[in-house]
Amino acid sequence: METIDIITLDDSSTSLDEAALIAFKQPLDGTVLIPGDEGYDVARRVWNGMIDRRPALIARCAGVDDVIASIRFAQAHHLPVAVRGGGHNVAGSAVCDGGLVIDLAPMHAVTVDPEARRVSVQAGATLGAVDQATQAFGLAVPLGVVTETGVAGLTLGGGLGWLRRKHGLSCDALRAVDVVTADGRLLHASETEHADLFWAVRGGGGNFGIVTRFEYELYALGPDVFMLTLIYPASEVPDVLRFMQRYMQQVPDEFSPIGVLGRVPPLDGVAEAYHGTPGLILVGPYAGPVDEGAWMLAPLRAFGTPIADLSGTMPFVEVQRFFDEDYPSGARYYWKSLNLYDLPEEAVARLVALNAEAPSAHSTIDLWFQGGAMGRVAAEETAFGSRAAPYLLGVEGNWQDPTTDEANIAWVRRCIDALQPYSDGGMYLNFPGFLEEGEGLLHASYGPNYERLVALKRTYDPANVFRTHQNIKPG
Repeated sequence: METIDIITLDDSSTSLDEAALIAFKQPLDGTVLIPGDEGYDVARRVWNGMIDRRPALIARCAGVDDVIASIRFAQAHHLPVAVRGGGHNVAGSAVCDGGLVIDLAPMHAVTVDPEARRVSVQAGATLGAVDQATQAFGLAVPLGVVTETGVAGLTLGGGLGWLRRKHGLSCDALRAVDVVTADGRLLHASETEHADLFWAVRGGGGNFGIVTRFEYELYALGPDVFMLTLIYPASEVPDVLRFMQRYMQQVPDEFSPIGVLGRVPPLDGVAEAYHGTPGLILVGPYAGPVDEGAWMLAPLRAFGTPIADLSGTMPFVEVQRFFDEDYPSGARYYWKSLNLYDLPEEAVARLVALNAEAPSAHSTIDLWFQGGAMGRVAAEETAFGSRAAPYLLGVEGNWQDPTTDEANIAWVRRCIDALQPYSDGGMYLNFPGFLEEGEGLLHASYGPNYERLVALKRTYDPANVFRTHQNIKPG
C-alpha cells in the first residue's frame, strides 16, 4: 500500500497510509494533490521565487465544507498547516514542508450589493477580481497596489493601498468575516458576533483561524481619477521630500502618495540619458473628482525640475495595475519595513545614498505617506496597532539572479539598520523578510495590543495550529 511522507507538528517524520488519504479525499468537492500528481508542482509554487517548499498534501478547497474537513484531517494526523489565498506573501507563508496546504484559490467569488454598498469576497480572490467587480458600479474597497495580491493575506495583515488616507486600511473596511477555527467550527464574526475574534483578524494575521469570506464596505470612486506621476533625478530628492513633508500637512485625505526611490524606468517621455540612473518616482491617485485632483496636485507638479511629468487622468482599475509589471511571479524578493516618525535631512541623505548602492536595478526604497483616515483609527480599535507614524519605509529587494541572493538581502538589512534611529522598531507585517525574522518584531509592531492577541490565541488556537504566518504564540 502506498504511503506519503509527512512531518508532524513536533517536527518528527512519519508516513500517512493510502487508506487515510482516500478517506480524506473522497468526501471533498475539491481535489487533493500529493507529490508526483499532475499539477502538484504548479500548486506548490508561490509568487516569490526564493520559496521552494514541498508540502505532503495540497487540498484545493471548493467550499467551506472542504476547509473544515481539511482542518479536522490535519488535527487528526498532527500535520502542520499552511493556508494559501493568493500566494503573494513575500515570506512564502502560503506553503510548508511536509504538511498540509489548505488552498483557497478555487474559492474566489465576488458578490457586489451596490445598494447596500457591500461586497462579499471569498478568500481565494485577488485584488484585481474585486476591483473589476466593484468598479462596474463606481465603487471600491481600499485594497493594495498590485492586482495579483490575494485579498485574504492583505486584509488580515492590515492592508495598505492607494485609498489609505481617504478610507483607511483594508481591515478598516471590513464589516464581517466567516472563520473556520482550529477545532473545525465555522464562526461568523462582526462587531456584534464574536467581536473579540473580529477585532483580532483586523491586523492580527492568520493566527486565529481560516477566514473563508470577507464582507467589506464599499466607497464611491471612479471610474476615472487623476494620477500623479512625477520622476526626479537623485539630485532633486532632498528638496522634493522636504517639500512633501510640508505639502502633506495641507493636502486633503484624497491623496495617498508613495515616493519610490529606485532606478529611472525607460518610459516614453523620459529622456534616454536618465534611463537606469538613481531617482525618485512620486506617484499616487487623487481619490476624488478628476478636476479637483488636477487642481489640488498642481503645486507638486510646479515644484522642482522633474525629469518627466506623466500625470493625467486614468481609470482607477488601471491605477491598481500601475505596479503590476514590476513584480513578476517567480522573481526573487526579500522585503523589510519600518515605521518612521521623522525624516530629517540626514535620514533623506541616507536614503539617497542607499538607493545608489542597490545591487539590483529592480530594487526600491518606498516611502508611504500615511495619516488621514488610517491615522484616525485608535491603536486599540483593531489588532493592527499603532498608526501614528507619518511614514512607512518599505525596502524591497527585487532581483532575478540567485547567485546575488546574499548581496541583495544584505542591502535590504543595511537600509533598515540605517533608518532605525528614526523609528520605534514597528513594522508593517505584510512586508516581512523571512518569517523567522519577524517573531522578535511582533511585540514592537502590535504594541499594547500584543498581550490581548496572545490571550485570544489561547482561546481560538491553543495548540498553535496556525503558525506559518508571523506567529503570535499562545504562551
